[in-house]
Amino acid sequence: MVHRLGQTYLKRRYTILFYILVFTLVASPLTATFGLSGTLIESLLALSLLAAVTPVGSGRIRGLLVAVLIALWLTRLLSAWLGHPTLSEATLGAWTFVGFVAAVAALRFAMRGKKVDAEHLFAALSAYLMAGLYFGLLYWALEQIRPGSIVASNFSRSGAIYFSFVTLATIGYGDIVPRTDLARGIAIVEGVGGQLFLAVLVARLLSLYSGSERE
Repeated sequence: MVHRLGQTYLKRRYTILFYILVFTLVASPLTATFGLSGTLIESLLALSLLAAVTPVGSGRIRGLLVAVLIALWLTRLLSAWLGHPTLSEATLGAWTFVGFVAAVAALRFAMRGKKVDAEHLFAALSAYLMAGLYFGLLYWALEQIRPGSIVASNFSRSGAIYFSFVTLATIGYGDIVPRTDLARGIAIVEGVGGQLFLAVLVARLLSLYSGSERE
């Protein structure tokens, strides 16, 4: 039974990941609005990251990533409980690195598809959402480590995710502004990467769809 459930999950892993990411994005502003504990949103982020790294690789690589993720999560909880903010934010930065690795793996899976199907579409959408989500965590960690990197009236974790998606979509409202060269550099990479992602993805999907039609 466990083996059968595992096989079913692996067949629909990016579909499940997509809905977990959407739920996390919806829950993030709600927790901030109602003043709920940040532990809830971080638990959702950890769940999203666990679902993201599970499809990466196979065998030992997958087990190693899951073990590293669990170790990072426990380290963040322990550092927050013991009152070590620098270690806590450094751990959050490590989260973002693992999230980017998972986003790249999802994008590779989507681009290597031989036909257009739901799983490859959800993989591409999940890669886009993970990029926005974990770039937001990177901005949040940067502001905690180097205060003043981001100019905003109240730069919260939810605000960092909002700023990330505004940058990724190149909307540019201007209510939150990167101040330091490092923060501006990260914003440039995210903005350009978001546009390249959409252009390449649309071209790839059209190519696959055209090939399927000819066949």
